[in-house]
Amino acid sequence: MVGSVWAALGLSLTCISALSLISPAWFLTPIFSFGILTYCSWPQGNSWNQSCVIFRSLDTIPDFAWKVSAAMLLGGWLLQAFNAILLLSWTLSPKRLCSRRGSGPAPGLQAAAATASIMGLLVFPISLASPFAKKACGDASMYYSGQCQLGWGYVTAIFNAVLASLLLIIGWPHTTKIQGKTILFFSNTERIILVPEIRP
Repeated sequence: MVGSVWAALGLSLTCISALSLISPAWFLTPIFSFGILTYCSWPQGNSWNQSCVIFRSLDTIPDFAWKVSAAMLLGGWLLQAFNAILLLSWTLSPKRLCSRRGSGPAPGLQAAAATASIMGLLVFPISLASPFAKKACGDASMYYSGQCQLGWGYVTAIFNAVLASLLLIIGWPHTTKIQGKTILFFSNTERIILVPEIRP
């Protein structure tokens, strides 16, 4: 049961991350918005009549920091998606095939995904100093959005990275030693695994 909830959380975070990546609403003006992979424009007062363009490759992204951020965020998303698929297959597999069903198949994969996403989110505001961002946001500079407002896409990406980190912390096994034995406590199962202490 707990494993199923864990897998559902992993899949939900993957979907939220994908939604924020394709969102053009990372920084907004009254007639323009841009995200990590998309930008849109519309007539004044008619935001329903949008015209959007997708950056189809890293070469078309207008700034080097932007490219680095996009690569990190896409890499983090791919790792997160792969980890979610592993979690789902681990949850659905028969218990006799996975006798030690601790905190999942690859907590290190979740850590790498969360780290890549956080680094990508920290690098992206450097691109506000690019000519593209200055044209859209006026007097924008590094980590200063000028006349642009922070949009829901960037906030959602930050929220997703925080949740991915919390999911990792909650699921990481905790160890303690009692009379020469190591006990692994897992927060997502009811099992305790005793491991004999190996002395050199």
